[in-house]
Amino acid sequence: MTQQTVLNATHRALGAKMVDFGGWDMPIHYGSQLEEHHQVRRDAGMFDVSHMTVVDLNGARVREFLRHLVANSVDKLQKPGKALYTTMLNAQGGVIDDLIVYFMSEDWFRLVVNAATRDKDLAWITGQAKAFDVEVKERPEFGMVAVQGPNARDKVIGLLREEDRAPVAKLVRFSAREARTTDGIVVFVARTGYTGEDGFEVVVPEAQAVAFWNALLAAGVKPAGLGARDTLRLEAGMNLYGQDMDETVSPYEAALGWTVALDGNADGQPRDFIGRNVLERQHADGAPRQMIGIVMDEKGVLRHGQKVLTDNGIGEILSGTFSPTLGKAIAFARVPAGAPGNVRVDIRGKEIPVRVVKFPFVRDGKPMDGI
Repeated sequence: MTQQTVLNATHRALGAKMVDFGGWDMPIHYGSQLEEHHQVRRDAGMFDVSHMTVVDLNGARVREFLRHLVANSVDKLQKPGKALYTTMLNAQGGVIDDLIVYFMSEDWFRLVVNAATRDKDLAWITGQAKAFDVEVKERPEFGMVAVQGPNARDKVIGLLREEDRAPVAKLVRFSAREARTTDGIVVFVARTGYTGEDGFEVVVPEAQAVAFWNALLAAGVKPAGLGARDTLRLEAGMNLYGQDMDETVSPYEAALGWTVALDGNADGQPRDFIGRNVLERQHADGAPRQMIGIVMDEKGVLRHGQKVLTDNGIGEILSGTFSPTLGKAIAFARVPAGAPGNVRVDIRGKEIPVRVVKFPFVRDGKPMDGI
């Protein structure tokens, strides 16, 4: 049965076109995906991300547990409210999910995991937590709204009570804190996002989610759907779980080596996180595959599953789309390791030349150099 967020009726009242997304009935757009994309790049847009799963971890050994569970080092999190992007791996080094970890206190960390991986994530985390006596508590009573764009932070701050505005305005990237709206709603405001633009992701009690959404709407923030979210995140060089990585792909094969911390514990011994042995070998010897960014200057669209031909062998398109900011097709591709050389994409039997570029493709609303 398709699930619905608390904002489902609100989306429909706004004229959204709804689609099934990982078992959730979600808005793909509210009339024009292109306009919604530009709205986020130029001003502020908001996304219903209430299908994402908030999980609280409690116990005296939570930090020790997270040292074991994820590939990045939670010891980077020393100040309450700080956040960390990381991957959670299986024993083969494959990505079970990518997620954000928030440090609340030494006996309380908060995770936000992907909607489509909710069940397997909760089962995996709960199973691993038993040895550390950590309580794993899903928080379904929360909704979440992402407000993104150059004016997004000011729009959210304007809805907060006076005494909370300055502390929230001072939040640095990848940090969070609780605040109250002018209506007295307690919200968890995180300076994170998935569009390449600045902004906040706001966790709000479900009972007040519609009121908060409508307050943003009244403040001039326009709604945006999953279509714009996808083109925005790809321009920003951000992975989509299930399309750019999964349990058969290591972080090094998904261009996420920067999220791997092969650090040690306080006693100088290697931190024994799940999948470490595989990642150590790939770090030393190189992964067999790599993820690259490509741009197609000819007309056409790059799509998931298309064959990619390189000097080292055959790969495939992962995420591909038409970039509204660049006015041409862009994509991630996974190809054999090594200099790819002359790269072509097989589109209906015709080999179309493409350029290999570094990503992100777009930063601060502008094309990166060379793109």
